Amino acid sequence: MADTAQMVLRTQARHKSTDSKGRVSLGGHFANRAVIVEHRSDDEVIVRLARVIPEREAWLYENPKALASVRRGLNQARKGNATRNPPDLKAAAKLAEQLLD
Repeated sequence: MADTAQMVLRTQARHKSTDSKGRVSLGGHFANRAVIVEHRSDDEVIVRLARVIPEREAWLYENPKALASVRRGLNQARKGNATRNPPDLKAAAKLAEQLLD
């Protein structure tokens, strides 16, 4: 029954008027959300909710192995699974300085 209700909501049409600058208020459901506006023709526009990924983070979603690793780490952190022997960050910084020389 939920699927039918969702389909009804998706196909409901409501009358909206544009203002003098061509803007339309979409209502609270779209407040503070990213959307994609698709112009299908001169008289048809489709508005879809969207998620925006910053350009510098897009590589992660294009690399399935890296994404799986990050998700695995997040799940471990969520469960409180932390290592008893964390990495030695001071030694790593010292090595990085040596590599830069």
